[in-house]
Amino acid sequence: MKLQEIKDKTADELKEAIINAKGELFKLRIKHNKMTPLENPAQIKTLKRQVAQMKTVLRQKELQA
Repeated sequence: MKLQEIKDKTADELKEAIINAKGELFKLRIKHNKMTPLENPAQIKTLKRQVAQMKTVLRQKELQA
Protein backbone atom coordinates (compact mmCIF):
# COMPACT_ATOMS: atom_id res chain seq x y z
CA MET A 1 0.00 0.00 0.00
CA LYS A 2 1.38 3.37 -1.00
CA LEU A 3 1.63 6.27 1.43
CA GLN A 4 -0.89 8.33 -0.53
CA GLU A 5 -3.42 5.48 -0.29
CA ILE A 6 -2.90 5.41 3.46
CA LYS A 7 -3.39 9.19 3.74
CA ASP A 8 -6.64 9.02 1.75
CA LYS A 9 -8.26 6.63 4.24
CA THR A 10 -10.40 7.78 7.13
CA ALA A 11 -9.43 7.20 10.75
CA ASP A 12 -11.83 4.27 11.11
CA GLU A 13 -10.54 2.65 7.91
CA LEU A 14 -6.98 3.07 9.17
CA LYS A 15 -7.80 1.44 12.51
CA GLU A 16 -9.34 -1.52 10.71
CA ALA A 17 -6.40 -1.77 8.29
CA ILE A 18 -3.93 -1.74 11.20
CA ILE A 19 -5.77 -4.59 12.91
CA ASN A 20 -5.83 -6.61 9.70
CA ALA A 21 -2.16 -5.96 8.96
CA LYS A 22 -1.12 -6.93 12.49
CA GLY A 23 -3.06 -10.18 12.14
CA GLU A 24 -1.37 -10.92 8.85
CA LEU A 25 2.02 -10.05 10.34
CA PHE A 26 1.38 -12.47 13.20
CA LYS A 27 0.51 -15.24 10.74
CA LEU A 28 3.66 -14.59 8.72
CA ARG A 29 5.84 -14.68 11.82
CA ILE A 30 4.31 -17.94 13.02
CA LYS A 31 4.69 -19.47 9.57
CA HIS A 32 8.31 -18.29 9.34
CA ASN A 33 9.26 -19.59 12.79
CA LYS A 34 8.16 -23.11 12.00
CA MET A 35 10.30 -25.56 10.09
CA THR A 36 9.19 -24.17 6.71
CA PRO A 37 10.65 -20.71 6.07
CA LEU A 38 8.81 -18.15 3.97
CA GLU A 39 9.56 -17.87 0.28
CA ASN A 40 9.97 -14.13 0.69
CA PRO A 41 10.94 -13.18 4.26
CA ALA A 42 11.13 -9.52 3.22
CA GLN A 43 7.32 -9.52 3.43
CA ILE A 44 7.65 -9.24 7.20
CA LYS A 45 9.76 -6.09 6.95
CA THR A 46 7.42 -4.55 4.39
CA LEU A 47 4.35 -5.27 6.47
CA LYS A 48 5.96 -3.85 9.62
CA ARG A 49 6.78 -0.67 7.72
CA GLN A 50 3.19 -0.38 6.46
CA VAL A 51 1.82 -0.76 9.98
CA ALA A 52 4.16 1.98 11.20
CA GLN A 53 3.11 4.29 8.36
CA MET A 54 -0.57 3.67 9.09
CA LYS A 55 -0.06 4.39 12.80
CA THR A 56 1.81 7.61 11.99
CA VAL A 57 -0.88 8.87 9.62
CA LEU A 58 -3.60 7.91 12.12
CA ARG A 59 -1.84 9.88 14.86
CA GLN A 60 -1.49 12.89 12.55
CA LYS A 61 -5.21 12.79 11.82
CA GLU A 62 -6.02 12.57 15.55
CA LEU A 63 -3.89 15.62 16.27
CA GLN A 64 -5.54 17.64 13.49
CA ALA A 65 -9.05 16.98 14.81
